[in-house]
This record gives sequence, C-alpha cells and structure tokens, in this order.
Amino acid sequence: MNKTIIVSNRLPVQLQIDKNVVKATPSVGGLATGMKSVHRDSNGIWIGWSGLIEEELTANLENAVKNKLKEHQCVPVGLTEKELEGYYFGFSNKTLWPQFHYFMQYAEFVNEDWETYKRVNEKFAIEVLKHLKEGDQVWVHDYQLLLLPEFIKKERPDVRVGFFLHIPFPSYEVFRTLPWRKELLQGMLGADLLGFHTYEYERHFLSSVQRLLGHNLEFNKILLDDREVVVDSFPMGIDYERFAKAANKQINLPVDQYSELRLKLEQHIKESPDTKFILSIDRLDYTKGIPNRLQAFEYFLEKYPEYQTKVRLIMLAVPSRSNVPQYQKLKNEVDQLVGSINGKYSSVGWTPIWYFYRSMPFENLIDLYNACDIALLTPLRDGMNLVAKEYVACREDLSGTLILSEMTGASQELGETFLINPNNYEEVANTLKQVLEMPLEEQQVINKALQKRLKRYNVERWAKDFLQALSERSEDESVITTKRLQGELLDSVLKKYVQAKKRLLFLDYDGTLAAFTKIPKNAKPTTNVFQLLDILNSDDKNELVIITGRDRETFEEWFGHKDYNLVVEHGAWAKLKGKGWEVEEVLTNEWFESIFPILESFTDRTPGSLIEEKDYSLAWHYRGADPDLAKQRVRALISTISQLIANHNLEILEGDKVVEIKISGVNKGRSASKFVMNENYDFIFAMGDDWTDEFMFRDLPEETITVKVGPKKTIAKHRVDNTEHVLELLKAFTMPESEEVLRVRK
Repeated sequence: MNKTIIVSNRLPVQLQIDKNVVKATPSVGGLATGMKSVHRDSNGIWIGWSGLIEEELTANLENAVKNKLKEHQCVPVGLTEKELEGYYFGFSNKTLWPQFHYFMQYAEFVNEDWETYKRVNEKFAIEVLKHLKEGDQVWVHDYQLLLLPEFIKKERPDVRVGFFLHIPFPSYEVFRTLPWRKELLQGMLGADLLGFHTYEYERHFLSSVQRLLGHNLEFNKILLDDREVVVDSFPMGIDYERFAKAANKQINLPVDQYSELRLKLEQHIKESPDTKFILSIDRLDYTKGIPNRLQAFEYFLEKYPEYQTKVRLIMLAVPSRSNVPQYQKLKNEVDQLVGSINGKYSSVGWTPIWYFYRSMPFENLIDLYNACDIALLTPLRDGMNLVAKEYVACREDLSGTLILSEMTGASQELGETFLINPNNYEEVANTLKQVLEMPLEEQQVINKALQKRLKRYNVERWAKDFLQALSERSEDESVITTKRLQGELLDSVLKKYVQAKKRLLFLDYDGTLAAFTKIPKNAKPTTNVFQLLDILNSDDKNELVIITGRDRETFEEWFGHKDYNLVVEHGAWAKLKGKGWEVEEVLTNEWFESIFPILESFTDRTPGSLIEEKDYSLAWHYRGADPDLAKQRVRALISTISQLIANHNLEILEGDKVVEIKISGVNKGRSASKFVMNENYDFIFAMGDDWTDEFMFRDLPEETITVKVGPKKTIAKHRVDNTEHVLELLKAFTMPESEEVLRVRK
C-alpha cells in the first residue's frame, strides 16, 4: 500500500522517560491534529526529531524509544547536542526565524551553523530514503528543513515531494540579504508542490526564484529544465469542532468543577458586571509585538480615561527560548511595561493588566476564550496566528470581537473583523473604543460569517486540499511530453498527409491562424491566411474545420462568404458546408452539485471573492480580491472545472472580474468528435493554442496528429512555436513535395 511520509523537525508525540521506561503522549498542536488522519489512514509514517539528544540515550534506551515511537507510526532522527545547537538553535532560530519575520537586526550569519544545518537536513533525507517505496509521497514541513526536498529529489526523482512553510516568506529585498539564499531556494525547489499560508508569501517566493535563480514563471508554476514546480497558498485552519465543543462543555460545567482561573474570572464579573475583558495570548517572542500592544493599551487608557476601571487586559505570555539574549531582553521589557502601567493606573479593586508568564492547560485557555469580550492580537509579523481562529470558534453565542494585526496570515481570511496596524497606537486605541461600544447584534453578524468559514475550512480540510493538489501534480507529470514538429518528425507527418486518401483538419483561430491583438476585432484573417485555407479547402481529400471560441456574428462577418466548416463559441454553434448556423441547447441546473463545491473551495482560499447563484448558471466574482491572486485563481479554477464541464454540457465564460459557468451545446472536443463518427479518415490533424483546445486533443482518436501552438503544458503530441510557424506548416501541406518542406525543416 502506498503511503505518505510526513517529515517535520519534531514528532507529533511527547516522550517521557521514567526509570528507563518510555512513555509517549500524542501532541494536540495544529500540525499534529491536521495530519492525524493522513498519518493514520494512509499507513503513513512521521519522521522527525524525538526531542531527546543522542548523548541522553543509552543503546537500550535508544531501542526503547524507537519501539515506542513505532507504535505511533513514528521514526526518530537522532541529533547530537552539537547538531541541535547549530541546526535548530543556531541556523533555524538565529538566522531563518528573524530573517523571515523581518527582524534582520537579530539575524546571525554563522557559516558553521549553516554547515550543521545542511548536515542535519541530509540526515533527515537519509532516514526518509530508507523508508521510501515506489508510489510513496513525501510531505516536508517548515523552515528547519528547507534543503530536504532537493536531497530527496536528487536520489529519488520519481517520488512526489510536497513542502509547506508555516512561517512567512519574506520579500525579495529581505530574502536576498541571506548569504545562502540560492542554496535555500534550490533546496525548496526539490518539491513538486510548495505551499504557503497566503498569496503574499507565495508571491514573495516566486519573485525571489525568478530574480535569484532566473527560472521562468508561468502564473504559479516555476519552469525548470526537466519539470514544473507548482506554488500555491493553503491557509491553515484549526480543529474547529474541538474548540467549539470544548467551549460549550466549559460553559455548562457545574460550579464545583470550575477551575481556579474560572472562579477568579467569574468573581470579577460578579463584582464588576460592566467590566470588559481584553485577551492577549502569545508566545513571548519579538515577532508578536507584545511591547507595542502594551503601549497601545496604555495610550487607550490615556486617551479614553472613561474606560479606566471598565476594562482589563488579561495577558498570557508563554515562555519561549528563555536562554536567548533577545528573548531575555524582551521579557525584561514586558515585565517593566506591565509594572509601569499597573503602577500608574491601578486603583482600589482594579488592576488594568493581569499578566501570566507561563503556559496554561487547554481547559484554562478555553476559559479565557469564553470569558473575554475582546481578543487583541497584534503581532508585528506572523505566518498565520491560529489563536485568532480559536477565539472565534469558542464564541458559542456569537458575541465577542477580534482585533487582529493586518501583519498576520489570518488577516487575509478574517477580513470581516477589525484589522489594525500594530504600530499605530492611535488606530488600536480608537478600534478598542469602537468595539467596546459595538452592539451585540453587529458582533453576532460578524462572528456568524467567520465561524461558517472556519468550520468549513478546518485543519483537516487544509491537509486534504494540499494532498489533493500534490496528487494532481502526479497526474500532470504523466501528461505526454510534446516534441517540436520539425526535422524527421515533420517529414513523417507530411508523408502521412500525402499518402492519405481522406483527411480531416481542425484549426483553431486566435493564437493559431491569427496572432493575438489588444483589440480582438482587429484580428481579422489576412489575405495569406485566406489563400492557404482556400487551397486546403479546395482539395477533395480534405475536410477543413475552423473551430474557435469566437462568437457567431464575428465569424459570419469574416468567413460567411467562404464554404468552410465553421464551429464557434467552443461548439455552441456550427455552420457546415452548404448549410446555415445550427445550435444545440439544454437547460438544466443539475450540474450545480458538481460545480458549486469547487467554487466554494476557491472562495475559501481567495479573500474578497464570492459566488453568485443564478437559475441556470453560477458566477464567481473576484472584484474584491487581490488582482494578482485573482489572476492565478482564475486560471486554476478554469483548469479544475474544465475536467467536469464536458459531462454537463457547460461552457466557461470569462467576464470583467467574473468567471461564469453556464449551459452550452458542446465543447471543442465533443464537436470535433461528431466529424469523426460517420466517416473513415486516414489522416486526422488538430492544432490549437489554449486550454479549450485540450478537449479536442483529448477526445479525438488516438491516431490524431495533435499540435500545440506555444510552450504551454499540453496533452498534444507535437508543438510549434507561434503563428508564423503555423502558417509555414500549412503552406507545407499545400505543397508537400516541394522545396518548401526543406525550408520548414530548417
């Protein structure tokens, strides 16, 4: 059975050793939760560091650890203390972490750490390769393993490799300052699919690849010499049901089961029912903007003194890397700010900030989510920020308000809430006042929309979408590799053409017979085109069909005076020799159930887009979306839906910031097939340049000579470079045994 190998720095289990007895407890973090079904159901294994350094393990204990981890389908990678210091604490957290979060002043460029980082990535690769079998796929996670995809791909080019970065990818101007920038990019490009939380990070990565490595890009694809790498955004969700159910359970607990924290919160609410709780939860990390948040809160108390004694900031700072100087300095700064604000504003019975410097059990976190009227989360830079999503999921009665830094990945999805610049204290203060005065009904409208989205696009859906996209990469790579139609290959085609007794020729128009123009109406057929078509059409052995997406009126104007077979609007209308225009149309909306979930998926991952449902059509609007992201999504959407529309008699229309799927007659493939049904042709030829022609290439008989115009990915067997080469090829058809053949070959 094929399996998925998951690789991350840490394993999804916590190990405890007591008197040489090893115990393993499953982790409940976001990644462990999201990958749980993938890990369990696919017979997969998870490879990572166990959390124990090799110096701590005797031979017997090392075997015990391996056996215990095997019970959880996990495989450990052993790290020495020196390796951990250079790879994890050094390069990962002193170089990549600050650099990727725009704290360049903290980044350390130590060559020894870089060498250790490389060695450890190779160590991970060796372990992965041990367990790889034909048909397996690998999913690598996060910044500690940026080089791993390339190490795997070098040894096993046949294996599908996915990579997901859980932190931001910085802009090109920041990333380029890394001494090992090219090596890091090349390491990541070992993957077939690269995933990021947001389109912004994706765009930064593509820009760096293009500028630093010089690779050509085609929308979200990176064109390497021997393959393509797809880059896409997959905003990570949370285990929505876990948080929603826990919140409901905590709310309905009997009083005698309240935690100490819950009792303290309830007591305060009872004594001061008008007081509002403002929640702040973060790791104590310089990226989280905790000092800025405290200063903004102080500014709020100064500007709006009427809220003194009416609000309280409950701040939970979870210890992190406490032995690193920057973090020690940060803790001292936070401690001083909290003391200063409390000293300045405290009164009898009221302290403005409750400060907790520790981690809390899950139940206590839920208590805080349930009790606090506002969540104030203002990181200076954050890959996603799942706390924001957890808070919303826990608001069972739809009350509460989220104030979120626009510098987080989550802000791209949670646009209905209040987004602020964490460096703008005025904006933070004014927003706090605004939400404190917001009616409950308005809060509920916002949270209802947020909860619906978070529930639908949860962490399991995130993992499923990524693996589905990785699976599609495998299908894409199985597409026939096209060969340029020249030399001996061209001779072979021309020979078949000459020897054939009955030929069928399908020619697309725009991009094939005519070059594209800014104004489509200006792309009229030239005299040269008419001359070639007339010659081909007059040959009794030929059945010539011009098949296009153009509208009927335009083609009637351009070709109505010619006795060609014309198929327009992708097959909706046809005009055969000696006949008038005919149309086929069927009205039904039974196809909605197939197309609507696809549109929902794209809406989930494209902030600012929406679905319009009509009686017999569906429209996907993206006027409010980021224009660059929308451009990418439109292509992906059309490609996705194109796999279904042939079964539902549909066509896709691109309008002004809208893609509409509506009833049609047939697509090019089905229309072309009609010509083949009742005749025996010994030479079938089809040529076109865009995705609509792929239906034609796919549906025509296997022996059809299919030709793609341009360098795009295709299932066609051959290709030519441009319209000029198309016309040269057609001219060779008109005089196949002349010197023209030799000229085209060159």
